[in-house]
Amino acid sequence: MLRFLRVRNLAVIEAVDVEFEPGFNVLTGETGAGKSILVEAVGLLLGGRASADLVRTGEAQATIEAIFEGPSTPLGAGPAQREIVVRREVTSQGRSRAFVNGALATSAALRDLASRRVELHGQHEHQALLDPLTHLPLLDEYAGLTPLASAVSDAWTGVRGLRDELERSRMDAREKAARLDLIGFQLGEIGRATARAGEDEELAATRQVLASAERVQRLCEESYAALYESDQAVLAGLGGVWKRVGELAAIDAQFAPYVEARDEIKARLEDLAHFLRRYADGIDASPGRLQQVEDRLALLERLKRKYGPTLQDVIERGRTLARERDLLTGAGERAEDLQQALGEATDRFLRAARELSGKRRQAAVRFAREIEALLGDLAMARTRVEVRFNAAELPAEAWSDRGLDEAEFFVSPNPGEDLRPLARIVSGGELSRVMLALKTLAAGVEAGKTLIFDEVDAGIGGRVADVVGARLRALGHRFQVLCITHLPQIAARGDTQFRIEKRVRGARTVTSVGRLDGAGRIEEIARMIGGAAVTEPVRASARDLLAAAGRDEDTTKGESERRKRKAT
Repeated sequence: MLRFLRVRNLAVIEAVDVEFEPGFNVLTGETGAGKSILVEAVGLLLGGRASADLVRTGEAQATIEAIFEGPSTPLGAGPAQREIVVRREVTSQGRSRAFVNGALATSAALRDLASRRVELHGQHEHQALLDPLTHLPLLDEYAGLTPLASAVSDAWTGVRGLRDELERSRMDAREKAARLDLIGFQLGEIGRATARAGEDEELAATRQVLASAERVQRLCEESYAALYESDQAVLAGLGGVWKRVGELAAIDAQFAPYVEARDEIKARLEDLAHFLRRYADGIDASPGRLQQVEDRLALLERLKRKYGPTLQDVIERGRTLARERDLLTGAGERAEDLQQALGEATDRFLRAARELSGKRRQAAVRFAREIEALLGDLAMARTRVEVRFNAAELPAEAWSDRGLDEAEFFVSPNPGEDLRPLARIVSGGELSRVMLALKTLAAGVEAGKTLIFDEVDAGIGGRVADVVGARLRALGHRFQVLCITHLPQIAARGDTQFRIEKRVRGARTVTSVGRLDGAGRIEEIARMIGGAAVTEPVRASARDLLAAAGRDEDTTKGESERRKRKAT
């Protein structure tokens, strides 16, 4: 779960520290106070795209730092380490660096961390459900078919690439000559760079060291002296320590393992001392070396912009261009080879796609029934749901990286109404509840995961808002839930509530986040009910909402306990 979040100089936020709790956390405040910026901050920690526009005006850098707790072991964590510290820095020039447990990390590493730790659902994400193209990935995620869907996508990429190559092999002489000229230029540009995969990340790390070369050398020299050369050197003093520990071991055998480990400890410390010396001696702190690294990085960035987006993509692009050049300079034999390769690739794609299609159709029935049950808990009790596929296998011209399927969610929220496409049948409030049901279903059972909802309450109110609040609180029993909301019915359901407030201080806008106690919650929920005019009757309504939420929680717990006792 997300235990702690620190934000510095991000948009309107100057400095914010928030300690979140397990269960259902709600964040409330006036529109524009900066609630969604906190969600954006978490998105940056999880590999989101950084931009110079995010840095607070007049500041050199924005910093976002978080502590995650959980049972799984992420990149950079030891076997027994349950705490992960993630930091992202964004400069006013748009550059960014990321760290996991103090070690430099790539955006890919952050995204991998995100997939296991956090589900982030943005402010208008439920609108994406109106696009049928989003429906198959949701079904695949629910059914655990994402790896197979990725294999189908990769197979389709191979088929499409071979089709393109075969098509180019049939160019006329003039087109072929022009194409060869362009390929020659592009291959020359890529070839002269002689780039290696991961070289840009290595150079970025080198640049960081060179930019702080004086400090790094000083730290290495001081550490080496403390271990090896100073009058109070650690290694020199270890002899006396081991002599005393040896005497203790003769008295109490509990000290014996430490005596046995002394040679290993000494060897490790000596190895560290030698490494510190070699490392300090190996740093070329000259301005020329730093400029050389900067120039090389600039060249690689130009190549990535032109042929990327990653350096590996640039290298693959070079290989593809080389194959195409070989194809165009020896078209006859090559065309026959391509035709055979295309046939084999098509067979592989069809086998994988048909397997995926069959599993999707089996899972779709189960998926629809579970969505109906969840919608029943969200005051849509008689809703019918169906996943409709293309009746016949798609023709070759309609194949895609999704395989051989086209699918769309059909819904009937009212008894007696025909099932119709989701985009044509639901209101804004119904769409929000469908999205919440889908995300509840897709979240799985992974312990310690954090679910973040940014204004999931769009288009709802009244009794439905109360039902959605109850569902979010129930989710808080399985996961940590963070929810930004404008509705008092949902805020009252929170286990913990934070108020986000914007004010002007010294001609600058400042956003703060404060945890609310009992009286503070009453005042904030009263503000959400009555606006600026908070009267005593409005406060009474706020107390009633909080009390009702507490009674419902007690009832839910009682029913859960009764079911458990009955089951045993």
